[in-house]
Amino acid sequence: MLKKRVVRPTKAPQNNIPRSEDKLSPSPSKRQKRDEHKEVPSTPPKFQTRPDNMYKFTSNVIDLTSPTRLSASGASPKSQRISNGFRTTSVGSSATPKKLVVKNFRTTAKLDPEEYFNTIWKELEDALEIILSKDVQPFSLEHLYRGVENICRQDKAPRIFKKLQSRCMRHITHVADFLIASSENKSDIEALRLVVEAWMTWRRQMTTVRSIFYYMDRSYLIHSQTLPSLEEFGIAIFRDNVFNNPKLQAKTLDGACELVSRDREQSNDGSLAPSVFGDVVGMLHTLTVYTMVFEPLFLKKSQEFFDNWAKQNSRNLSLPEYIRQCYALFSSEITRCEAFGLDDSSKRNLISQMELSLVEAQKTRLVAVDDVKLLLENDDVESLKSLYDLLEMKRLGGSLEEPFVQYIDTAGETIIFDEERESEMVVRLLLFKRKLDYVWENALGKNPDLAHALREAFAVFVNKTKRTKSNWNTDNNKPGEMIAKYVDLILRGGSKAIPESVTAVPVSTNEDEADDNDANEESQINQQLDQVLDLFRFVNGKAVFEAFYKKDLAKRLLMNRSASADAEKSMLDRLSKACGQGFTQNLETMFKDVELAREENASYKTILEESGRKTAIDLSVNVLSAAAWPTYPDIEVVIPRDVSRAIDAFQEYYRSKHKGRMLDWKHSLAHCQMKARFPGGNKDIIVSSFQAIVMLHFNGKADGEAVTYQELSAATKLPDVELKRTLQSLACARYRVLTKTPKGKDINETDKFAVNLAFTDSRTRIKINQIQLKETREENKQTHERVAADRQYETQAAIVRIMKSKKRVKHAVLVTEVIDALKSRGHVNPEDIKGQIGKLIEKDYMERSEEDPHSYDYIS
Repeated sequence: MLKKRVVRPTKAPQNNIPRSEDKLSPSPSKRQKRDEHKEVPSTPPKFQTRPDNMYKFTSNVIDLTSPTRLSASGASPKSQRISNGFRTTSVGSSATPKKLVVKNFRTTAKLDPEEYFNTIWKELEDALEIILSKDVQPFSLEHLYRGVENICRQDKAPRIFKKLQSRCMRHITHVADFLIASSENKSDIEALRLVVEAWMTWRRQMTTVRSIFYYMDRSYLIHSQTLPSLEEFGIAIFRDNVFNNPKLQAKTLDGACELVSRDREQSNDGSLAPSVFGDVVGMLHTLTVYTMVFEPLFLKKSQEFFDNWAKQNSRNLSLPEYIRQCYALFSSEITRCEAFGLDDSSKRNLISQMELSLVEAQKTRLVAVDDVKLLLENDDVESLKSLYDLLEMKRLGGSLEEPFVQYIDTAGETIIFDEERESEMVVRLLLFKRKLDYVWENALGKNPDLAHALREAFAVFVNKTKRTKSNWNTDNNKPGEMIAKYVDLILRGGSKAIPESVTAVPVSTNEDEADDNDANEESQINQQLDQVLDLFRFVNGKAVFEAFYKKDLAKRLLMNRSASADAEKSMLDRLSKACGQGFTQNLETMFKDVELAREENASYKTILEESGRKTAIDLSVNVLSAAAWPTYPDIEVVIPRDVSRAIDAFQEYYRSKHKGRMLDWKHSLAHCQMKARFPGGNKDIIVSSFQAIVMLHFNGKADGEAVTYQELSAATKLPDVELKRTLQSLACARYRVLTKTPKGKDINETDKFAVNLAFTDSRTRIKINQIQLKETREENKQTHERVAADRQYETQAAIVRIMKSKKRVKHAVLVTEVIDALKSRGHVNPEDIKGQIGKLIEKDYMERSEEDPHSYDYIS
């Protein structure tokens, strides 16, 4: 298949006009064929200067592939050759080439490049005038773009850029003059608005200009090492001629800062809409003046605002309100930065400034003792957490230690020295400790330094002592006593005795969970013991706790009043781990004595059964080690004959089994079960030995026969204190098996007593030994005095040990070491130590040094 070929003249037209396309003319006419040998006219045709006609010209094309020509010449297309720009055909080896002539061929006209440049620039200049003055362009941007492209292809891009630069400079200078004149008598905000509007207009205008001169920007400016791109050029001339103008720059920057100030003061008149200020920030970023020019001024004015705000509000607002306002200010500043597009560096610097002005500079105000204590007293955990988080912004959370410690000391001291609510001391301490732990965990960020301060402060106030009536003017530690009594309450009463306010695990009442109640009760007891033991660890005066705990434990063991044997052993294990094996040695001995007593009683009863002897009463005896158990006074009392015979029989058995041992009977600790017959029904009554002795005296009396107090005193030989307490439990308590005349709650020596024939109760078995379990004031006093006396002996022993090891010791050093040695046993006053030193000097254990009157020498 043959293809059409286009033949062009050997010499291209000598002009500088680029050709984007060649159009084929129609086939030659008949007239043209007749004139084919005429010369080509030398005068070029007249060309129009419009770009859409500048590329059009007339040419004559001869189709050498025409079948007619090929057949006429007798040659095939394959045998064609090209010589000197003309196509020739050879037929055989003897053929000669022939010259082809193109008929009616006209050369392309030459256009003056300078004239074309001027023409194009005139059109561009007219367009720039419209662009820089109006928003609507009544012309084709593509036509202008083609003109710029043609000029650039003629290597005249530098000239056209200079002209564009000059025209833009004239315009921007005019804009600057207009802005200066317009803003001279206007506020900073109005001047800022004019500059921003001029900038936005300029950006739109330069966008159009860049689209027209895009070819120059991409082909010439982008490869230049010294010239900016059109984007950079537009930014630079606006920055240099408008923004950097001294008369405009100050007003522009101050106006931007004034807008922010108005928004901060909540007096914004709508000028600071996010879009408006976003345009301001965008302009500053685009002009590359945000960081170097605007940000320093903005941060300076912000710092002044924060300083004034903090000083004013810290004086006028309460601490919680000041904290809330600080967080509100933080939030508003961060929101403003994000909404208005402020740079991240500005946001970081603003936060740093606020932390410095609102927190670090106001540290004294934030950690004021009275204000922080008020938050703690009101349980305002939320405000405390906000306060701690605020201080932690500058790593100042630990500065809360002083007010925290002072609050703990003041509140704790109030609890332990409140004699009116002494019975509630342990519960209040447990709730107080729970509250402090909650505050530390949820408000103070679990700060380890504050946790240490909490425990130290707790230990300080718990071990404070004061000579009061409650401790019988001794230096005994009151919390140690009350903790021992609280433990006794739990171990006697079980989970039911635990106050609801400190209950950690509620007992389920759901039938489906009824099987778990026992586990819940045990869990409650264990949790309560753990809490009490944690409180006990703060107490240095372990001797007071030991004395009262041992006394109460003895009653629980002897009266069989422990709610749970497992709980007793669990508490013993806890004390052993907390205080050491030596502390619990006597307590463990007490448990062993009770176990051995059960075995002894079983052995005794077996012997009685084997021997066939029977006793009127069923006697059980607890043989106790005197060294391990509390000291009990010997109370004189007349023992009934039957009881006395049973006691003698057991004593004979015990001496035969354990030679060399003596039994000292403590009748005040005994209790028994009696059978009583009343008109309303027979009852089994569990009473103490003293109650039983008094009631047995009414056997053999006529119904309703009264017995005087003096008669009972003579018959029982009980001291008045014990007799009155016993009669009160029988005639004035819940179960009144005796009647008293005259009626009343107090027992007098003139009272008379008789069996209550009208006594009734729904239960067959009743207990009337509650009063016996209650501690009397006399017993409490004796315990305190015994602990104080033991402390004197412990103090003397500590002094002798120190003197024996050092031989010579200064007075101040000796006092300090004695206090440290006895810290675990209880508080010792320096005056008491001085008194014990004097006693030891009298006993010739030590003497004053002759060389130094402030030192002591040990006498070996």
